[in-house]
Amino acid sequence: MIGGIFPVLNKEIGSTATFEKEPPGVKCALFDLRAFRWTQVMIFAIEEINRNPTLLPEISLGYRILNSCSSPTNTLRAALTLASRPVEKEISSSCLPTISAVIAEAGSSQSIAVAGTLGPFQVPIVSYFSTCACLSDRAKYPTFFRTIPSDYFQAKALAALVKHFGWEWIGAIQSDNDYGRNGVLAFTEEVKRLGVCVAFVGTVARTYSRDKILVVLEMIKRSTVKVILAFAPEGDFSPLMKEVVKHNITGIQWLASEAWITAPQPSTPEMYQAFGGALGFVVQKMAIPKLKPFLTAISPYTDPSAAFVKDFWEIMVGCRVDSPDTNAGKTNKICAGNETLMDSQDVFFNVTQLRVAYNVYKAVYAIAHALHQLVFCQPAGEKTVRPPCLDVSKIQPKEVAYHLQRVNFRDQFGDNVFFDKNGDPPASYDIINWQLKNGQVQHVTLGHFASDENGDYKLSIQEEKIVWRTGKKVPTSVCSHTCPVGTRKAQIKGKPTCCFDCLPCADGTISNSSGATDCVPCPQEYWSNDRKNECIPKMIEFLSYHEPMGIALTVVSLLGAFMSLVTMMVFIHYRETPVVKASNSELSCFLLFSLFLCFLCPLTFIGRPTVLTCMLRHTVFGVTFALCISCILGKTIVVVTAFRATHPSNKAIGKFGPAQQRIIVCSCTLIQIVICTLWLKLNPPLPDKVFRYSNKKIVLECSTGSDAAFYAVLGYIGILAVICLVLAFLARKLPDNFNEAKFITFSMLIFCAVWITFIPAYISSPGKFTVAVEIFAILSSAFGLLISIFAPKCYIILIKPHKNTKKRVMEKKL
Repeated sequence: MIGGIFPVLNKEIGSTATFEKEPPGVKCALFDLRAFRWTQVMIFAIEEINRNPTLLPEISLGYRILNSCSSPTNTLRAALTLASRPVEKEISSSCLPTISAVIAEAGSSQSIAVAGTLGPFQVPIVSYFSTCACLSDRAKYPTFFRTIPSDYFQAKALAALVKHFGWEWIGAIQSDNDYGRNGVLAFTEEVKRLGVCVAFVGTVARTYSRDKILVVLEMIKRSTVKVILAFAPEGDFSPLMKEVVKHNITGIQWLASEAWITAPQPSTPEMYQAFGGALGFVVQKMAIPKLKPFLTAISPYTDPSAAFVKDFWEIMVGCRVDSPDTNAGKTNKICAGNETLMDSQDVFFNVTQLRVAYNVYKAVYAIAHALHQLVFCQPAGEKTVRPPCLDVSKIQPKEVAYHLQRVNFRDQFGDNVFFDKNGDPPASYDIINWQLKNGQVQHVTLGHFASDENGDYKLSIQEEKIVWRTGKKVPTSVCSHTCPVGTRKAQIKGKPTCCFDCLPCADGTISNSSGATDCVPCPQEYWSNDRKNECIPKMIEFLSYHEPMGIALTVVSLLGAFMSLVTMMVFIHYRETPVVKASNSELSCFLLFSLFLCFLCPLTFIGRPTVLTCMLRHTVFGVTFALCISCILGKTIVVVTAFRATHPSNKAIGKFGPAQQRIIVCSCTLIQIVICTLWLKLNPPLPDKVFRYSNKKIVLECSTGSDAAFYAVLGYIGILAVICLVLAFLARKLPDNFNEAKFITFSMLIFCAVWITFIPAYISSPGKFTVAVEIFAILSSAFGLLISIFAPKCYIILIKPHKNTKKRVMEKKL
């Protein structure tokens, strides 16, 4: 015998116990046509099996069906009634005294009550509509099976749907039972992994007062969500649906669990005003053509004692079989006795889109196959059927549960029926969309969701055919709109992760995709653009020939070089004149040549730094200035020696002839050449990219390589200059007509002043201005030497030639 528990009457009428007499029996109301059809499908499947010669041959299945009133307590009472032995039974009855398995129940809370009670007794329970993932716990419910997928998979399906349409801010309504709470919990965990936030969770129940329902309604009104999931049975969700329609709350896209998306009770044009376009998942539909004649043959005249048939007949036909004075029924019209259901067009008789009813059908067949394997010790469908290996009277429920776990067959419609280790079937859903056609709400299938053994899933949906409540466009539901490129998310304190502000990226960082959580730093040689969505190359800065400063310095440098050449030509042309002879023409030409090189030296500082120009910059500068100061040093020594040798017999002047002068110049210059050679050999100056001056530009400059070598070059030139300055200062009282020492002193003062001020200016100048300061120092000191030493002589040679005589040169003017 197979037991069945169904919520044919789905509302319990409460009663108060007075404890003065025996409490009244349980009373239930609200006849549910859908649940009644489930009972008829169970009976139909059992009768079909009994006629099947290959499945349980010569064995007839019996059944006992009880009502649960959609109440866990009544479901538990029904389960205990099925599991217990009847008080009285006929001796001739061939039925077993107890059931072998129970098909129960529609609600998860009811199934939990049944599985928790019958599980310890190893009685197998097969549910057709309980989806709570908690029922997959084999430790708590070792004999629980079901032919409908677990909410674990439905939660994944709903989360996949939310992700598919990009909804990030949604609300949830749960029923106040295990089905609703566990379903919303599983869904919440799934969507959180996808970055979706649940704004609120409202709780409803069919037993709630209107005030409690209105609290949930206000929650919906205050929220900014545009998508709400309702995870509740139709009976629990119905009070809220009525209030939503009454308060004209539209513009919400509803997501539905399988418990109400295809239920006929809420599928009315009135409800469509607020819930039209609802999307939800249901198990796959199936057509059972032979079921329709069975349903239309239901009649209270065929079996007057059949349970629930009179209530069904009254709803379908509109008349009562009993006399008017009975309490049952809503109408006083008495049936004539010739009424029939053969021509009825009621949706009850539509057997082409069976979903939950098909689960009942599969549950009956699964139990039958388990019994067949147990009794005949072979799977059903074998060509040769063995004799029974077990006496039917010795069947134990735990053996049925053992074989039920191992059931694996294909039914007549091509579906594979089996259970995994948790008693769950493979997950497969259709996507349903509420659409209004010809004034009736239609449940249109627009897609499919299926999972495989590896846990992967595939969602396919025909978006173009969806009817949205908010119009033709896919509704959006976000707490904060996606941050545009160039900005990043900034979490708002105390709000869910989906609520955030969009802050512009900091300088030097970008976000080139919308919705970025962080801004990405640009590479070192790049900087962010104004929109902060792209890294662009930093500006390259160096002192070039094309900018005004570079042009000006180049012109001044060439002018100085030209003046040096002109002065040299003047000295060469007038080399026989007393002024030129008195100035030591050879050293003067050497000095002018070195000044010529000094003026050309800045050209190596202008332009993009290369390895060659970097190596030439400071070394050429150091050598040319060392040569220049060496020539001045030679001239200074000659002048001082010549005018200190006041007695004709003094031979000091002979010690500083042309050869000695050349030696002084070459040896002093050679020391600088050695320093520069070691510098280039050990740690030469090389091109360098400097980022510290500005975030938006790269300064190309030549690193000194070795700071010690750089300051050694400058220090050596400084030593030579100080020696020249001291010697020239000692000769400051020479005759006025030829006081070259005075000019040398003045030029050295200018030279030293320039280079003393150069050091702090060089250190503090940023970028290309560092190079400009160095060029300015070179040109200033070079012009100071050229003008201070040679301008007076050129003035006499070119402007005052009458003073260019030996007599004028030899005159002493103290």
